[in-house]
Amino acid sequence: MALHNPYETLLRISEEINSVHEISELLDRIMDLALETLEAERGFILLKSNDGERQFEVVTARNISQSTIASIRELSSSVVNRVLEQGEALLSLDAQTDDRFAGAESIVMQQIKSVMCTPLKKDDQLIGAIYVDSRASTRQFDEESLNFLKAFAGLAAVAIDNARLFESLQSENKQLKKQISAAQLFPEMVGKSAPMIKIFELIRDVADSTASVLIEGESGTGKELVARALHLHSSRRDKPFIPIFCGSLAESLLESELFGHKKGAFTGATTDKPGLFEAAHQGTIFLDEIADVSLNIQTKLLRVIQEGEIKRVGDNRLRKVDVRIISATNKDLWKEVEAGNFREDLYFRLNVINIKMPPLRERRDDIPILANHFLKIYALKNKKNVQRLTPEAIKYLQDYHWPGNVRELENAIERAVILARGSEIGPELFQFRRSEVQIPVGKTLKEINKFAILKTLEMVNGNRTKAAEILGVSRRWLQYQLKEWGLVDGN
Repeated sequence: MALHNPYETLLRISEEINSVHEISELLDRIMDLALETLEAERGFILLKSNDGERQFEVVTARNISQSTIASIRELSSSVVNRVLEQGEALLSLDAQTDDRFAGAESIVMQQIKSVMCTPLKKDDQLIGAIYVDSRASTRQFDEESLNFLKAFAGLAAVAIDNARLFESLQSENKQLKKQISAAQLFPEMVGKSAPMIKIFELIRDVADSTASVLIEGESGTGKELVARALHLHSSRRDKPFIPIFCGSLAESLLESELFGHKKGAFTGATTDKPGLFEAAHQGTIFLDEIADVSLNIQTKLLRVIQEGEIKRVGDNRLRKVDVRIISATNKDLWKEVEAGNFREDLYFRLNVINIKMPPLRERRDDIPILANHFLKIYALKNKKNVQRLTPEAIKYLQDYHWPGNVRELENAIERAVILARGSEIGPELFQFRRSEVQIPVGKTLKEINKFAILKTLEMVNGNRTKAAEILGVSRRWLQYQLKEWGLVDGN
């Protein structure tokens, strides 16, 4: 089989296969080029698998079934096994009469006339093999064909190795991107705990989508920070981000704030006024405490989401707006739906993406990071030379249950910085309400009973009469309990 300008062909093939970096696409292209150039009828490529040093698996094939390939490989005297064992290329001009394959029934059964197989090597290491054959008498291979296939295999082995390296680097790059610290990705948010890493990854995944986002979580968990991060990492970042707290406004005022009003619509409406949805056009609006809005306003919000339209109070004109809606609530919004306080259709429109903010008590590993973050801010703001929290202070903070979450921690650090007289902050500078001490879970009733009694005594500075009154028991019963625990002298 005469090849037209084999060197030019190899150059063209080299340029082509080295421009493909995706490994499966590359293998398919190598197989197609081999069959096309050699005018072969069938072929397949084997590569070393990860299951064992001498195990090879078919990674691509043309015009040949897996069962046929298995048949061709099954005997030690087969073409493929010879090449893999000896590491040398093999050519048979007429496999039917070739003594080397006298025991290979597959050669006879498949009516293979001409066959070639060459190893794929990288740095003298066997990484696989290329097999091609022809069952037509008019399409026989020769020495020139074999020399070409060997040269081609050398190029293919390099290309495969490069593609694998490229994919490995891509995978490593993706992993590195995932491991970039939250401080770099979201400098406005602080945390390295597992719950917060999940939040950061979710923000990164959905920030640039157009989907509505519902952020649920207790007060003080940083829901607005998440909303701002979603906006800042989206294609809307150069457009307005407008937050509005829905829980503190009367219905009429909230409606006017959100949708605007027409002059004369109500007493005091002396001019036309655009609403926040118009102001947020092409940007993001953040509706905090969405559960508190009335059913009337819920209906109008649904129209904004479905139609992209708003109507000012007292106006009949519809105005188009392009706004991404991010909402937040410290309530269980689905329970509000079940109670009839919130529209189910609006709930599903707002809750396309759901982000649940963990309370601070579920991310205690972040408490030292957050505390030191706030310490630096308030030391600088108050011009105080406070440099660190003592280990005892950190433990004290981590043992507290933080009903006010991150906001309460920030306030506690600010107060401690202001009161600090030296360069350190100790636990004595934190004054949490004792009534907020968290009752332990996973304990016996006797242990919980003892915990409640001792904490109540601590709260009233050891005054047993007062403690008994708070607990709703007699002073004598309290004395008995303390005596049983060996905490009184019996008097």
